Amino acid sequence: MWKFLHQLAKPERLYRLCGRIVPLLAVVSIVMLLVGVIWGFVWAPADYQQGQSYRIMYIHVPAAIWSMGIYAWMAIAAFIGLVWQIKMADLAVAAMAPVGAVYTFIALVTGSAWGKPMWGTWWIWDARLTSELVLLFLYVGVIALYNAFDDRRLAGRAAGILVLVGVVNLPIIHFSVEWWNTLHQGSTNMQKSIDPSMRMPLRWAIFGFLGLFGTLTLMRLRTLILMQDRRRPWVEEIANKGRSLS
Repeated sequence: MWKFLHQLAKPERLYRLCGRIVPLLAVVSIVMLLVGVIWGFVWAPADYQQGQSYRIMYIHVPAAIWSMGIYAWMAIAAFIGLVWQIKMADLAVAAMAPVGAVYTFIALVTGSAWGKPMWGTWWIWDARLTSELVLLFLYVGVIALYNAFDDRRLAGRAAGILVLVGVVNLPIIHFSVEWWNTLHQGSTNMQKSIDPSMRMPLRWAIFGFLGLFGTLTLMRLRTLILMQDRRRPWVEEIANKGRSLS
């Protein structure tokens, strides 16, 4: 296991591995997204209380789940980068952050659109909404901090420290509906409380969002690896092949 991870720390090997994974992962994620969203928006029945407005959950719930999941993975990568000084871990943090920021933004926007007919307002300083907004600021801060330094190693360390400090916000987001009296509904147990005709497309959408995250992250990671090793012979070889094909 450790030998495999050590091999992934090599930029050229990781670049080529990502290149093999991306096409298949992209196809799988697109299929899952299409199945989940079309099934949820077209064929799933209307909710007996919320009517048609509940359908936005097929976008909101996956985005909200992975907005926190991505940050947790960033924290793991940041810890590895800081403790074992692995450059690829720092690049992984930089690759995941923009995708996480977009997912968090989607979760906030769709949550507001869902909240308007349910709560009668687009936004309220509810504990869940406010802590999710803080998560967006953390993502933006990580992106800004990573790009604020010319020294990539220093940039990776600074961004990694911010990521680890911000981890404290994740349990706040998750347990906010239990710790405080909020308008946001409590955590839903999909296995029991959602009808199977609504639950199945939601699962497809959740895994579709996960696959899309993986695809976009690996694509960006490949770009960051090329930028970091742009003066290495193996990158020049790839560039020369691209010129000859064009």
